[in-house]
Amino acid sequence: MKAKDLDKKFDDGEDILKYLELARARRVGQDQRRVNVDFPIWMIHSLDKEAKRLGIPRQSLIKTLIAKHIEDTRL
Repeated sequence: MKAKDLDKKFDDGEDILKYLELARARRVGQDQRRVNVDFPIWMIHSLDKEAKRLGIPRQSLIKTLIAKHIEDTRL
């Protein structure tokens, strides 16, 4: 199927999932790299308390807070 045909199906609201190879799909620019960061104990306790309140893992909270900060400080 040509891209313009797929675009038309999508624009018309048709379900196009059957045309996609989701097993090989990946998000561009979303490759991950492990980073080690040392936090003081008091900060870990605060992060854990907030993560528990939100019902998310500590790592997800840290990513969310950093992403929000970056977004808020962009010019």
